[in-house]
Amino acid sequence: MKKDDKARGKAAHFAMIGLGRMGMNMAVRLLRAGHPLVAYNRHPDKVRAAARAGAVGAASLEEAVRRLRPPRVVWLMIPAGRPVREAVRSLAGLLEKGDTVVDGGNSNYKDDAAHAALLAERGVSYIDVGVSGGIWGLEAGYCLMAGGDPKVFRGLQPYFKSLAQGGGCLLAGPVGAGHFAKMIHNGVEYGMMQAYAEGFDILRSSGFGYDLRALARLWNRGSVVRSWLLELAERAFAKDPGLKSIKGWVDDSGEGRWALLEAVDKGVPAPVIAAALFARFRSRRGDAFSDRVLAALRNEFGGHAVRKR
Repeated sequence: MKKDDKARGKAAHFAMIGLGRMGMNMAVRLLRAGHPLVAYNRHPDKVRAAARAGAVGAASLEEAVRRLRPPRVVWLMIPAGRPVREAVRSLAGLLEKGDTVVDGGNSNYKDDAAHAALLAERGVSYIDVGVSGGIWGLEAGYCLMAGGDPKVFRGLQPYFKSLAQGGGCLLAGPVGAGHFAKMIHNGVEYGMMQAYAEGFDILRSSGFGYDLRALARLWNRGSVVRSWLLELAERAFAKDPGLKSIKGWVDDSGEGRWALLEAVDKGVPAPVIAAALFARFRSRRGDAFSDRVLAALRNEFGGHAVRKR
């Protein structure tokens, strides 16, 4: 019997709220590890898909909580801002002392203190977790950056260990530290991606007729710029050598903006992150090859939508 089959017959203490690209894969990874869970999403088709994978489906946040046994863990993988604030307010009225709310989305770290304080009035704990790994986390495992009380963090270890790669989970500090670390992680990511994109654009314009897929593969064989992003670049060039099927329109999730605002607020120079962010803004007014590289990389690691020609 598979682990996720065993999970079907157990009482669930864990609920995954939000079944998008990340939330669904995280739920499936937990089910495969033998953790029974309740799943809820605003779109019923996502709930049905989770149920087919072995989860207990719920038609509302209230039903999701009712289906859990105490102590309850409610993990949010929903858009930052108002959706998270509304969910936390609702959970403050639904959960009880000893329960825990985990915000694993890309929330602004400044929201975490207010959420933790609101839940603490009911004796409910709060942990913020920055999650990296994109759509590949289902098979490879995730990188988890947590903020909160060490005792609560230790109590969630069975879930963290099942979700993360080996050594891929860290209590980074108190409430807010997890989301702050993820915010800066994404700012660094912007800079790395921009450097690769510009480099491949110069190579393409050189007149030497480079095979960009071959160069990406070569650079990952012992060079100082080797990385997973280069592996993804190789995949993207293999699918479409000139990236002619997509537009060079590059969205941003917001965390790069927040990272730059923090740099300004604290007087920390961050010219690379600033240039990378502004390059994304500029991409929405043109269609440069470097921007097509950026769009392709975002699609490869995170499943982010691209604009087709």
